[in-house]
Amino acid sequence: MTTASSDQTLVPVAQLLSEFGEQVITPDDPRYDPARTVYQGGIDRRPAAIVRPRDAAQVSRVVSIAREHDLELAVRGGGHSNAGYGVCDGGLVLDLNDMREIDIDVEGRTAWVQAGMSAGAYTEAVGAHGFVTGFGDTGTVGVGGITLGGGIGFLVRKYGLTIDALLAAEIVTADGQILHTDADTHPDLFWAIRGGGGNFGVATRFKFRLHELESIVGGMLILPATAETIEAFAAASEAAPLELTTIGNIMPAPPMPFLPPEQHGQLIIMAMMCYAGGAEDGERALAPFRAIATPLADMVQPMPYSGMFPPDEDDFRPIASSRTMFIDRIDRATAETIVERIQASTASMAATQVRVLGGAMADVPADATAFALRQSRIMVNLAAIYEDLGEAPVHDAWVDDYVVALRQSDHGAYVNFLGDEGEARVRAAYPGGAWERLTKIKAVYDPTNLFRLNQNIPPAS
Repeated sequence: MTTASSDQTLVPVAQLLSEFGEQVITPDDPRYDPARTVYQGGIDRRPAAIVRPRDAAQVSRVVSIAREHDLELAVRGGGHSNAGYGVCDGGLVLDLNDMREIDIDVEGRTAWVQAGMSAGAYTEAVGAHGFVTGFGDTGTVGVGGITLGGGIGFLVRKYGLTIDALLAAEIVTADGQILHTDADTHPDLFWAIRGGGGNFGVATRFKFRLHELESIVGGMLILPATAETIEAFAAASEAAPLELTTIGNIMPAPPMPFLPPEQHGQLIIMAMMCYAGGAEDGERALAPFRAIATPLADMVQPMPYSGMFPPDEDDFRPIASSRTMFIDRIDRATAETIVERIQASTASMAATQVRVLGGAMADVPADATAFALRQSRIMVNLAAIYEDLGEAPVHDAWVDDYVVALRQSDHGAYVNFLGDEGEARVRAAYPGGAWERLTKIKAVYDPTNLFRLNQNIPPAS
């Protein structure tokens, strides 16, 4: 049995079933709809088959079949790609869902982990030994995707990007080879996978350095949002000790039960605060934020780092128009623009996320890894969340105009937060010669661009 795919090639479903048995999910399988569903709402793609390998050897076999039959191949980790690249129409999905093994070396302070494990599960596992590795701000993402794109999360100012803790990786390349890569072995590949995304192969395992951190002071702090408090929040975040990373979400207050009813719909800063250290120092670092305005809610407290990841919401699949960008500063005029633009949106929820960076992320030279945006100061993510796909043009226009209104001198883009926005936006993630270097490495490890369902870097010709 073969199935025609969207580009008129054939997916050899019978061969896959023969080789992988119940690890193959086809359209007539009751597991099919959940397996093809990704985080982003509004994406409804139907692959001919989904294969869930268990180790690098099986990944290699799936990659070889895709190459031999010239199939469209989607590689899925946690399914959080903003463009929905973890699933395709008519082609083959290589789903890392069943690859979740972790091996923790407590004495050596390292961990080998398969790429299908979620960031939340990894955090729980190493946290049991008093360790952390910084990933993002959502526990359901797969460690593979967030690592390959760089990894900006709750510990970025203290410990840097996820890739700054990456010591080695196991990669299946387009020709089916299983390669070990680190600073000394295939160093060009090791450079490229630290920020270059899934362009160079399927990452099947990662070796991370573990940082000792018994507990944090963290949680949600909600402040009223005005131009004055937004400016003050950004200034306090920049002035804070490097142990403190903040993520400020500026948005109309949802009807959360712990907020007074009169606050519902009013602009708030819903901030996630993470101080990587002890309670006394953490309280001192947080005092300037509590002084900005009387908090509407204050849930910041000592906790294990895993407490920063909320429980999974399996049925939450937002439809959103979104953009990611960097800016240099949030002065009063910028803060006023944020307030005005959010209030002008007709979406069911409009939000602006502000992440002040710096610290350990900026200590690494820009050319040390493919992630070249080390000196970017503030990341801003803009989103309009809505229910009716027919409204997309209205919300796309809102977010595009918003980007223009906010733009300053930094035109970079964080590759992990890009949607399907074209090559120019992907190139913006790799300034200073990084793009050109990546295209040359791509030509070595994936000359035919088999791995193209991603924020794609084409091979140099």
